[in-house]
Amino acid sequence: MFIDEAYALVGQNKDDYGKEAVATLIKRMEDDRDRLIVILAGYSNEMNSFIETNPGFKSRINRYIDFKDYSAQEMLGIFKLFLKQSQYKLAKEAESIVLSIFNEALKTSDKGFGNGRFVRNTFEQCLENQANRLAKLGDIDRNILMRIEAEDVSLD
Repeated sequence: MFIDEAYALVGQNKDDYGKEAVATLIKRMEDDRDRLIVILAGYSNEMNSFIETNPGFKSRINRYIDFKDYSAQEMLGIFKLFLKQSQYKLAKEAESIVLSIFNEALKTSDKGFGNGRFVRNTFEQCLENQANRLAKLGDIDRNILMRIEAEDVSLD
């Protein structure tokens, strides 16, 4: 079982519904421990607070993995993977702009920054920008259609 943003189970109010959900989860973790794997995911601070909501968690959860944010180069690699999967090509000038956008985003990010999500949003924005640019052109071929240019890489 995978629960992303697991701390949302208890919410900020720690209401009875959340307590019941946590109690049920802990019971299932114990009763089915030989055939159930539970992965709880979320931001570190919030997850630490979540684990503290019930003493049953501490005795049952014994592995923690902290995933560091991607570097700007790793983000560029993910961006290029999106391009490849969609059969797009990236102009050289556009690549350096994308990299600078990722570097700037990392410098100015806050604790809730999801850099994988930021890469996806940047990619989708580039496709939208490209579509708007191409709509103004008369004659386009496949090479033009499948190429992201520098002017397509702006996050308006």
